[in-house]
Amino acid sequence: MFVRIVKMSFHQKHIAEFLAMFEEKKSLIRASKGCELLELYQDKNNPEIFFTYSYWNAEEDLENYRNSDLFKTTWKQTKTYFNDKPLAWSVDKRVSLQ
Repeated sequence: MFVRIVKMSFHQKHIAEFLAMFEEKKSLIRASKGCELLELYQDKNNPEIFFTYSYWNAEEDLENYRNSDLFKTTWKQTKTYFNDKPLAWSVDKRVSLQ
């Protein structure tokens, strides 16, 4: 399993639209094969910055999602809200304490 982290920065005027779209799509994204967790975070100091964290069973699962119509249409819409280039990382979880 690995974690995909995506940092996105939005124009203030588009945040409500992004949140509405995410609310509509989140269950579909989470239901994608191999997706074990989906979370959305908003920066406390800069409300224009958001992060998604998603847990995937295998890199192939993430790639299949990224090649899906769901991802293509969602990402196409999301990109229209950006005020900066998004950043993404795929990382392996080493330690988790709860």
